[in-house]
Amino acid sequence: MKILITGGAGFIGSTFVRMMFKGLLPNLKNFQMVTVFDSLSIGGSLKNLSPVIDDSRFRFVKGDIRDVALLNKEIKGNEFVIHFAAQSHVDRSLKDPSQFFEVNAIGTSNVLQASFQQQVQKVIHISTDEVYGSINHGSWDENSPMLPNSPYAASKACSDLIVLSYYKTYDLNVNITRCSNNYGPNQFIEKAIPLFITNLLSKKKIPIYGNGHHSRDWLYVEDHCRAIAKVLTEGLPGQIYNIGGGLELRNLELANRIIAKLNLDSDAIEFVEDRLAHDERYSLNFDKISFNLGYAPQVAFEDGLEATINWYRDNFEFWKTND
Repeated sequence: MKILITGGAGFIGSTFVRMMFKGLLPNLKNFQMVTVFDSLSIGGSLKNLSPVIDDSRFRFVKGDIRDVALLNKEIKGNEFVIHFAAQSHVDRSLKDPSQFFEVNAIGTSNVLQASFQQQVQKVIHISTDEVYGSINHGSWDENSPMLPNSPYAASKACSDLIVLSYYKTYDLNVNITRCSNNYGPNQFIEKAIPLFITNLLSKKKIPIYGNGHHSRDWLYVEDHCRAIAKVLTEGLPGQIYNIGGGLELRNLELANRIIAKLNLDSDAIEFVEDRLAHDERYSLNFDKISFNLGYAPQVAFEDGLEATINWYRDNFEFWKTND
């Protein structure tokens, strides 16, 4: 088994790679080669891959998914492609939307075209629950309409449609996974949980948008990776799978839980002006992957949060260089 992983030096992709090499993804133990294809832009770092970088079964290629010729060259000979690479921060998409459409839409079409031309057996496209937009009550399932509100979410919705078009038009074996908010060690500090933790460790306040009532489902990154591995080996062609963590928290409650674990008090919170097009609530129904592929989150939120806090506390030099 030979696998090419775009964006494999980023938070989720590198966790997936490290878990493969540790034998923590039972479906993927018998692999010959993993090639990480990454531009090392915002959030990507070879430090995330340091435990595996000298393994003979590992290759790293510095490349941009907008480089069609390089993609074709590197995808050739691989049986599977897992496509993590994306611009993924809503706040940055509000300031520079064009970059998000170039990378997430055009870049994804390049990955698919190269995979089709090189006769890849299967492509997994990693998407997000944000494509569904905001939901006041209940939870989205895979048949819910895509109603994205931010440029980031719209760019991912566009990429999802491109993926499905390659299945319908060219019979390329694809799956789309749509995950809720990930957290865990090694995450780039612009995201909510690492931002809150590192601010507090640096004696700074936590910025909370608006009134702090925006609600998200939280998914520990290793649970996400276990689900992706199941989809790669067991997912049916052309299917979409939601991947959730099963715990929904308002941002203010999340901040207070982190504050409590660090033995601080609520004056560490600073309310700031709400961002544009801020979705009120995300909630995923992930019965499909649970019933059909046997997925269930294994890491309780309190355990995952404690492990995450400990990692940032113990790896000050790692994240401070990305501050």
